[in-house]
Amino acid sequence: MHLGTQNAARDDTDYRMFAQLGLRHLCADPPGKPTGWTLDDLLRHREKVESFGMSLDMVQLPMSSRPIEMQDSPDILLAGPNRDRQIEVICRLIENLKKAGIPAAKYNLNLIGIPRTEMEIGRGGSRHEAFRWDKADQSAAPGAAGMVSEDENWERIDYFLSHVVPVAEANQIRLACHPHDPYTPPGYKGVTRVLGTVEGLKKFVTLHDSPYHGLNFCQGTVAEMLDDPRTEIADVIRWFGSRGKIFNVHFRNIRGCKLSFMEVFPDDGDMDMFDSLKAYAETGYKYMLMPDHVPHIDARDPDGTAFSFCFGYIQGLLAGINQLYPGAVTA
Repeated sequence: MHLGTQNAARDDTDYRMFAQLGLRHLCADPPGKPTGWTLDDLLRHREKVESFGMSLDMVQLPMSSRPIEMQDSPDILLAGPNRDRQIEVICRLIENLKKAGIPAAKYNLNLIGIPRTEMEIGRGGSRHEAFRWDKADQSAAPGAAGMVSEDENWERIDYFLSHVVPVAEANQIRLACHPHDPYTPPGYKGVTRVLGTVEGLKKFVTLHDSPYHGLNFCQGTVAEMLDDPRTEIADVIRWFGSRGKIFNVHFRNIRGCKLSFMEVFPDDGDMDMFDSLKAYAETGYKYMLMPDHVPHIDARDPDGTAFSFCFGYIQGLLAGINQLYPGAVTA
């Protein structure tokens, strides 16, 4: 395993900064919308990343974490009239990833976005995203997706997987799906979020089982599903990791638990992140670990500074884990 990032480079200076900080692996998208990427676009982008001494390990499919009305391929999860055409665009993109030498893609199956309540104050006055069920509008009206039952949600997910997983397998492209962030009770905003529980994720990875069908394992999001993240997270990592179902890790921490949490820096939460790394190492995880959802801080470059702290923290943990599990950390 190794350090990675999905931060979008604002310009070439950011690419140089990534390389200077020791990053060698990126999830980074070419310019423009994914629905319009051509093979030439992908090849040019991979060559650009490689020109800075890094590799392009992953891109984002046109299925994001935003609410469905803001997405590029909404009919896939709405079962709308353009569903098959939008799935076909994704299948052709997967084929082009193979031709371009890009081995993986991440995606979301999200209808209502990422619900949060008001921001909260953390160490030194930093501002943190949070979700407190007792502060949420529990009777919030359904969004553009309307009312979607558990069975309907699974049917739409199954339909999508039945079309794309065979294409991913034929082209040996790993598809990494992000869990639903956060867990919410069934029916919130009209939707039952089936990928918002560990049991739901277990069911998901066994649908159309393939070595190329797995998770963008967001450790923070999974922690938000648990009653006691500190004691439970390692077993969850081992369950998915031992089955080869983790293709990318969002290595972030929270303070709290299911239905009541605050996002924090990786060193400031309830999970022991070094203990988590042991679980990844024990299962032979071999892809990127990347920071995600950093707190808002006071700095001339707030996001750049916060993410740089996380990069260094992860690098330090990786150096330590490689002493315990020689060979677990790769270049």
